[in-house]
Amino acid sequence: MNWLAALNHLTHTSQPGVLVTVAAVRGHAPREAGAKMVVGLEQTWDSVGGGNLEMAAAERARALMRAGVQAPELLTLRLTDSAANEYGRQCCGGEVTLLLEPLASVRPHIAVFGVGHVGLELALMLSRLPINLHLIDSREAQMVPERLALLDQGAAQLHVHHSPIPEMSLHELPAGSHIVIMTHDHAEDAALCDAALRRPNLGFIGLIGSKVKWLRFQEQLKAVGHSVEDLQRITSPIGLSNIKSKAPALIALSVAAQLAQILEAHDSFLLPQPTLQRTP
Repeated sequence: MNWLAALNHLTHTSQPGVLVTVAAVRGHAPREAGAKMVVGLEQTWDSVGGGNLEMAAAERARALMRAGVQAPELLTLRLTDSAANEYGRQCCGGEVTLLLEPLASVRPHIAVFGVGHVGLELALMLSRLPINLHLIDSREAQMVPERLALLDQGAAQLHVHHSPIPEMSLHELPAGSHIVIMTHDHAEDAALCDAALRRPNLGFIGLIGSKVKWLRFQEQLKAVGHSVEDLQRITSPIGLSNIKSKAPALIALSVAAQLAQILEAHDSFLLPQPTLQRTP
């Protein structure tokens, strides 16, 4: 697998990685400027020159991944007998500057159950974010391509699920997924709440509706075995409490703002990351 295929692989599988590029060469070096490799947590793909150069770059790249750093940085290494090379000598006599670029390949997953008026407005807003966006609805007519066409223009990776039994799609979501329950049917909403509470590894669980609806749901969920502590995992009503409008677009805006807060708190992908000091 070459470096470009590795980029696609890490993005598709939502794994962290760093793209390493030979930015500049002075004197003799194993590879020319522009050579690339990709570093994952356990593997590397392609090469920027092998030996100490490559091992030092891989170690630094993995340090960036472990620290959650998103900003690129430069790493300069000397290939001489006098250089302190931890992974063996490279005596080419030159100096190589590498550009290390952390990849935006790990994307949070958000699942919207119910793509009605509010769900579609919410999906339009979320589609602009670098996330995996799952849309699930039991109604086939809500999921036709022409209705969802605008969603393909954003940064999100879109996953469309027509699911007659929506809670089956819930079981297929990755651990840590954030879910928003806003179907057309309160019975579906209740079944999804029950299924969500039976998965301890989910992130945010939000349910649309009034306080009265949530009070009724709590009694139903207790009756099927969920504790008071379990119920605290569900946020209902959802959205920012100081936005009172019932217009679909404004409800969606309120929920999207709440999800942005959740993403910043839990996934940190929207926050600027601290830059580690450059390795000499």
